[in-house]
Amino acid sequence: MALLTAETFSLQFNNKRCVSKPYYPRKALLCYQLTRQNGSTPTRGYLKNKKKHHAEIRFIKKIESMGLDETQCYQVTCYLTWSPCPSCAGELVDFIKAHHHLTLRIFASRLYYHWLGHYQEGLLLLCGSQVPVEVMGLREFTDCWENFVDHEEPPSFNPSEKLEELDKNSRAIKRRLESIKIPGVHVQGCYIDILCDAEV
Repeated sequence: MALLTAETFSLQFNNKRCVSKPYYPRKALLCYQLTRQNGSTPTRGYLKNKKKHHAEIRFIKKIESMGLDETQCYQVTCYLTWSPCPSCAGELVDFIKAHHHLTLRIFASRLYYHWLGHYQEGLLLLCGSQVPVEVMGLREFTDCWENFVDHEEPPSFNPSEKLEELDKNSRAIKRRLESIKIPGVHVQGCYIDILCDAEV
């Protein structure tokens, strides 16, 4: 399978509130891992936005094209650089409802337009439809780094320090997501992201 470069991982999964100079767009990437319940070797890959199709829609089409055995159960884990938009959230819910042999978990590095009501509703729709949405932490960043990144060339940064930094930054984002899941509850130190560099 195609792998991310270490630089792409570092730049695109960067979960700081806003990137520092030199500025660059943090794009939408989706890394997926599909595992059959019998414990066979996982199928992995990654997708990005292409023209008018968001990565989530391309993911749905990719899984549908695999012709999976509906008598078998599959676990799918997705690592996203941005949480799904409301439209993609609805498409993912419809997809899972139509494919009862699939279980989907979503982990996002950052929350996309999380202060807007309809984006929050999209996240709540997923969570209420048995599609858990969580913020990536050390475990998820490490799994993504180990399984979706090309390690043939040494990175220009210390991987351990980078993963620890990502984990540290994720704490405020996790608090923000929890505040969305529990309306009316104030969570101290909530994450604010002005999305100065978002690109979809």
